[in-house]
Amino acid sequence: MPSFKIDLSTAVVFVATAPTPKLANAKTGERAMDRDSGAPLSTVGLLVSDEGEGNLYQVTIPETGYPEGLAPGMPVRVVGLKARDWENEFNGQKRHGISFRAVAITPAA
Repeated sequence: MPSFKIDLSTAVVFVATAPTPKLANAKTGERAMDRDSGAPLSTVGLLVSDEGEGNLYQVTIPETGYPEGLAPGMPVRVVGLKARDWENEFNGQKRHGISFRAVAITPAA
């Protein structure tokens, strides 16, 4: 499925929830890994405020793409944010949504 770049050039972005490990298998605790770099993946909640509207996004990011100490309330910059739609079937139920992925998150200057 194609992915789409998200322009945050006019947005203010804050960490809403600290990074947590993304799991490939919740039963075994197996970590999800980045296909390109092999780095473990994490999920971080970001509050994006732009044009008078604020939204919370759960963004997947390689562990190598963010600094230690990323904490709620910190203003950040997001590098390479993309959105991708997804669809699957689980136990006969169709599910769909949008996933978000970034290359890096850095503290705002």
